[in-house]
Amino acid sequence: MKLTRLLIAVFLIFSTFHLSAQQLKWTTVAPGVWKAVIGKPDAYNLLTASGAKPYVAGLAKMGSGNFPFLQGEIAATINDGKTYLRFPLNKEEQLYGFGLNFQTVHQRGRIMQLHVDHYGGRDDGRTHSPTPFYVSSKGYGVFINSSRYINVYAGSAARKDSKNPPVEKDRNTDKSWQAHPYSDAVEMLVPAAGVEMYVFAGPTTLDAVRRFNLFNGGGPLPPRWGLGFTQRVKSLYTSEEVIKEAQTFEEKGYPLDFIGLEPGWQSKSYPGTFEWDKSRYPQPASFVKQMADMGIRLNLWINPYFSKSASFYNALKPYTASHTVWVGEVPDFNIPQARKIFFGQLQKNQVNIGVSGYKIDEVDGNDHYLWPDVTTFPSKKSAEQMRQTYALLTMRYSLEMFHQQNRRTYGLVRANNAGGVSFPYVIYNDYYNHEDFITALINSGTAGVLWTPEVRASKTSEEWLRRFQTVIFSPMAMINAWASGTKPWSYPEVAEQVKELALLRMQMMPYWYSEFAKYHFQGTPPFRGMHLEQGFKPDVKKETVGSLEENPYALAVLKEIKDQYMAGEYLLVAPLFTGQKSRKIVLPKGKWFDFYTGEYAGNGEVLTVEPGLNKIPVYVKDGGIIPMIKARLHAPKLNEKVDLEIRVYGTKPSTYMLYDDDGETFNYEKGEYSFREIKVERNTEGLLTGTISEAQNKKPNTVGNVRWKFMMQQ
Repeated sequence: MKLTRLLIAVFLIFSTFHLSAQQLKWTTVAPGVWKAVIGKPDAYNLLTASGAKPYVAGLAKMGSGNFPFLQGEIAATINDGKTYLRFPLNKEEQLYGFGLNFQTVHQRGRIMQLHVDHYGGRDDGRTHSPTPFYVSSKGYGVFINSSRYINVYAGSAARKDSKNPPVEKDRNTDKSWQAHPYSDAVEMLVPAAGVEMYVFAGPTTLDAVRRFNLFNGGGPLPPRWGLGFTQRVKSLYTSEEVIKEAQTFEEKGYPLDFIGLEPGWQSKSYPGTFEWDKSRYPQPASFVKQMADMGIRLNLWINPYFSKSASFYNALKPYTASHTVWVGEVPDFNIPQARKIFFGQLQKNQVNIGVSGYKIDEVDGNDHYLWPDVTTFPSKKSAEQMRQTYALLTMRYSLEMFHQQNRRTYGLVRANNAGGVSFPYVIYNDYYNHEDFITALINSGTAGVLWTPEVRASKTSEEWLRRFQTVIFSPMAMINAWASGTKPWSYPEVAEQVKELALLRMQMMPYWYSEFAKYHFQGTPPFRGMHLEQGFKPDVKKETVGSLEENPYALAVLKEIKDQYMAGEYLLVAPLFTGQKSRKIVLPKGKWFDFYTGEYAGNGEVLTVEPGLNKIPVYVKDGGIIPMIKARLHAPKLNEKVDLEIRVYGTKPSTYMLYDDDGETFNYEKGEYSFREIKVERNTEGLLTGTISEAQNKKPNTVGNVRWKFMMQQ
């Protein structure tokens, strides 16, 4: 009898396991992209919330790729209403991604829960964009399309049935004993009875990132003015004070393209009314027009939680959550009527009079003020799912307002996630560690988001200048002075250096604009880490004898590099931080040249530089082509023609694709754009010469006269 019971118990356990486990079937859904489904996934996920659609043409140009795993290597099991996933890891693999991390670039060995939140000082998965996507140094990517809190064990757990189990060691006698034994898998726990997952081919790690971005619609293409300079003014400024500030920028010769108004533009905030405060802005329409006539656009702070004083309160209240945020009602944007009321108010009251964008605050966390997980929503989406997607919903439907008017926008947001790659919003936060800001900029390239290392205030003029140097080489050149009231000239000792940097930002606009176009059409993130750069992966076996210490370059490349990054196709940026007089820079293989002088810098080596306070080290690849314009105070207007200065670095013949469109509308979606080829080659006398292809017939053409500047003497 006991034996019979035991056999029955074993049978039940065995049957339950096999009923839960499923054989994964991988289906090609785009060139180099495969999808598998286990169990019954939630109908609501990151892609449905964002509305993201693959950019088919971009994926087609990349061509197909090889599936990076062997049949049966990926394990998926359902148990207790949860989905368990396991992806294999090789011994030498490094992992990147898992969202917008601020202190780590290498993710192998880490444990985290991917959970939308404000950044609290630890890379534990609770961050502004906990994107459930990672890439491997082997050249593939994995994306889990779930709007749940996902637990990740990124090569941190050792299974008994592993093909490569860790070796048992005696801590008493073996000095090689480790507290973290070797693990050969990425394991994830999704709290749902099924999930859909995607694998992206390489062949390089950057190619896998590009496929992920294109599968999510491609990166955003900001208006030209969005890539200029922006100043966010103090919270309770009046229209007169805003106008005066813009005039002072002009008088002092500092560039300015858009101004951000903080909560005080509303008649009430925290919670908000989304209506102009008539004591500070008595005539909003004429004020917005006056600013536009000065060449300045306006960006408005909002968080989506509305007051009982809001004119639409009674109409919108039935479509709100069970809990409030700062006593403000939380609209459920999954309900069409809620969207119509809320965004209808924004369109009527702001967008229709010319407001150019929004700063969307407090859609990330923290648990003390955002809705708790016990909250219910009218759409029946769980509080967990809404936490993971609320920023996606807000960005998606705010963008629709501008798309309907054929006006591009560029704004700020406190959260994002997979599916939000194409939204023209840059993440910011209340954290203010400069070094960590640069690490976040690096990680943004594998998170499918944009991030700004904004400048607010500084303890010294040195810190102010160092912060300003990095914000110029980022997706949004911004001073966020909502609390400090700082201006570019607030530190007189470095005011002229700051002005030169701000003007350099404007000069480089053709380069930045072309690089964002590549983000949109090709999926290449404009700001990214060195691990995605060709020539930055040494063959350790060939290049070292005995130990890595005998090859400082190989050792440096294999270490976590989180203080230098790539900006566009050609630029390597290596910031210095307050108190630093010198720093080490690791150059990829290939010749590199000084951005400012054109002088040769090195080739696949570790440099130690002392640039002085006034310079941020920037290097250009051999054959680098940087299109520039004259320094100016405002971005070029719609279809405005500007003269180019094309700077050429090094001695290598090369090409560069210069992007062009009208600079402000969505007409590029109808094919009204062009990539003009800039070609540098040697003539019969062996000298480098440059040409640019002719403008295409019936395509936008904003290129005036072209001047060439070869940065090395020939």
